[in-house]
Amino acid sequence: MDASEIYNHPLSISLLLLLLLLTLVQLLKITRHSRNHLKLPTSPPKLPILGNLHQLLGTIPHRSLKALSERYGPLMFVYFGNSPTLVVSSAELASEMIKTHDIVISNRPKTTPANILLYECRDVGFANYGEYWRKVRKICVLQLLNVRRVQSFQHIRDDEVSSLVNKIRNLCLNGGSINLTEMLLAVTNNIVSRCALGRRVEEENGKSNFGEVSRTLVEQLTAFCIGDVFPSLGWIDALSGLNGRLNATARALEDMLDQVIEEHMNNDMFVGGTDTTATALEWAMAELVKNPTSMKRAQEEIRSVMKGKSKIHMKDIEKMDYLKCVVKETLRLHPSLPLLVPRETATNLKWRGYDIPAKTRVFVNAWAIQRDPQVWDNPEDFLPDRFVNNTVDLNGQNFQFIPFGAGRRGCPGISFALAAIEYVIANLLYWFDWKLPRGEVLENLDMIEVSGLAVHKKLALHLVPTLYSPYP
Repeated sequence: MDASEIYNHPLSISLLLLLLLLTLVQLLKITRHSRNHLKLPTSPPKLPILGNLHQLLGTIPHRSLKALSERYGPLMFVYFGNSPTLVVSSAELASEMIKTHDIVISNRPKTTPANILLYECRDVGFANYGEYWRKVRKICVLQLLNVRRVQSFQHIRDDEVSSLVNKIRNLCLNGGSINLTEMLLAVTNNIVSRCALGRRVEEENGKSNFGEVSRTLVEQLTAFCIGDVFPSLGWIDALSGLNGRLNATARALEDMLDQVIEEHMNNDMFVGGTDTTATALEWAMAELVKNPTSMKRAQEEIRSVMKGKSKIHMKDIEKMDYLKCVVKETLRLHPSLPLLVPRETATNLKWRGYDIPAKTRVFVNAWAIQRDPQVWDNPEDFLPDRFVNNTVDLNGQNFQFIPFGAGRRGCPGISFALAAIEYVIANLLYWFDWKLPRGEVLENLDMIEVSGLAVHKKLALHLVPTLYSPYP
């Protein structure tokens, strides 16, 4: 959610302020009642109606929340409009909360986009914890995400990455830069869609209804809806046309899945798998170009393991220890979902002497945790070597490093995502040398973030590839 969008809503500011004032008295009564009867964690100063939304303006939410936590502590209680939210910003607190209260905080807060686009939040990622979610997750893991199934999809990764390498090889003849961001998104979309749907969503000519629906879905899932923070004003989203656009995408998605079912293909769907994986690849390549020593070491390892072979196999990847360190360091600095996927308390919760009401959203700021100077040396620097001979993994057991979350609602697609990320990077570094376009310097490489379903680079990554020949 990008809080700044509240000020860019199609309705005029004057009308919006009038509507907000009409609900002021009621909301203040609710807020005062809660304050008087509950012992809540420390909260930054908030404004009537807006709560703490104003403190998220001007930057990315996970950065603003980290700055607030440095002042008010790693356990904060904030209000996004009328929505109470608990923000956890330390590994110790995240570990304690998830290990002792995982079931209570395993629900998902319903948002208008997820409710409309994902069949009333019946997707495995957004469904509330319970019997239905357990069944859906079990099916998802058995059919798509267990290690054996991930290995069985290797031929798909081979096909799509070979197409990517060939496309870049042909573009090398021009000697200019390429939009690597767009290519990484396309290859990721196709890997995921072929595994989940049995077909490509991105065609070479750029014309694909499947691809358009997929990209629109990812974009709209994080749309800011006034009704999600001010429930009594939810009708504004309908009046502005936002709900209509969401419903149009939902109908297009349903038509697409109907076609898939008619063709007897797997009708399960990865909502976050494409954008998050592509984002990780983009950040990895950006960091490697910005840190040529790390890139050189990774390339030397990959080319040494390959010994001139014409095709990388997964058994080769298993020998590339430094490559795995590069991936880990990328996910430490740039978790695709910096606040993970928000949770919600199913019941009232008493924790550390505080009262956490039911229906409170819970944000775990993984981005802040993974840059905590009390845990990590030089936390702002890209240093893959920190993971050499380091037993810290990313399966949710070490809470100082949780890019895929932890507990019952941890991401079930870790093996799937890592297989794609490692395989794509290995091929990009094996077959090509990379540099910035002429006139650009490493120190000025743009690393500004922008929020979406995943936090990616604000500006697309343009690089110049040079073909490497492994043959003497």
